[in-house]
Amino acid sequence: MPQITLYTTLICPYCHRAKRLLKRKGVVFQEIAIDHDPLQRQTMIERSNRFTVPQIFIDNRAIGGYDDMALLDERGELDALLGLTS
Repeated sequence: MPQITLYTTLICPYCHRAKRLLKRKGVVFQEIAIDHDPLQRQTMIERSNRFTVPQIFIDNRAIGGYDDMALLDERGELDALLGLTS
């Protein structure tokens, strides 16, 4: 299984949608809340070159935000990235 990392904040509705989608897929992910952690926020920005949340990484590949991940799912590409296809 790939390593999945989400950078989130508590009040972000797109963060909640991203977590819900990944839970529906049955995959384990690491959530890093950046609300009160400037070092993690800086790490997220350096990794993704973006300032918004969520920022989603699958095996260190920057996927983008929720809309980007939802589009991959819509196209049928997300399951392969998550290791869910044979």
